[in-house]
Amino acid sequence: MHARALNRDYQVFVALPDSYRSSSRRYPVLFVTDANYAFPVARGIAQRLAKHAGMEEAIVVGLSYAKGDSPVYSRRRDYTPAVPRRGNYAADMPGRTPAFGEAQAYGRFIAADVFPLIAANYRADMNRKIFVGHSYGSLLGLQLLLSEPRTFDHYILGSPSLWFDQGVMFGREQDYAKTHNDMPASVFFGIGGRETLGKDRKRARTEENADMVADLCDFDAALKSHRYSNIKSRLEVFADEDHASVFPLVLTHGLRGYLKKVR
Repeated sequence: MHARALNRDYQVFVALPDSYRSSSRRYPVLFVTDANYAFPVARGIAQRLAKHAGMEEAIVVGLSYAKGDSPVYSRRRDYTPAVPRRGNYAADMPGRTPAFGEAQAYGRFIAADVFPLIAANYRADMNRKIFVGHSYGSLLGLQLLLSEPRTFDHYILGSPSLWFDQGVMFGREQDYAKTHNDMPASVFFGIGGRETLGKDRKRARTEENADMVADLCDFDAALKSHRYSNIKSRLEVFADEDHASVFPLVLTHGLRGYLKKVR
């Protein structure tokens, strides 16, 4: 589909529940970033939870990288909330300069273009939309949570890159707290226990020296300290998992905390 405001093309992948064609009911919807790897994982886990764990079935929607862009180039631009103030970044696409900081615009594309597409073509319960992101994808989720939290009912955020732009999202959360006492959303944070910093390294909010577990614990504590009404949040650290391995566990536990047990 064409993103009108962004003037770029994206693919939208849709997986329907096994019972879809034999029923008339509406289903909760998972919107999954980084579709190249995350969509088939999310589809498989959602199906297995329904079939073998008695959970609700769900429609799974995968959000692709922009057509013509490399995954790195597309996700850096579309999922990040700011242009980094420091850092020597180079584009992985010859002849192009690095692009960052378009998460707000990309979030508007999801709400303005993708949501109507799904609502018009599928029996989706658009009052039960679930966001699924990992790493930079979780930065996109945090951007939505701290700007338009009602965009989704439930956020599953794995290993968010809170080191990005010297911890810019910590400042965004503080700014939100100055003008809001309400955060109407459910949030599941998950991260691998190995996403920490070696003992010989000095912690900093940079990619090279980030303690991602400590950063996420700090962010979760900040949310809780402001005692927002109508927020439900949970943080889980998965022992012996790292940044590459933890996503299936984050998704499984995030869905178990939201989807209903039907049998």
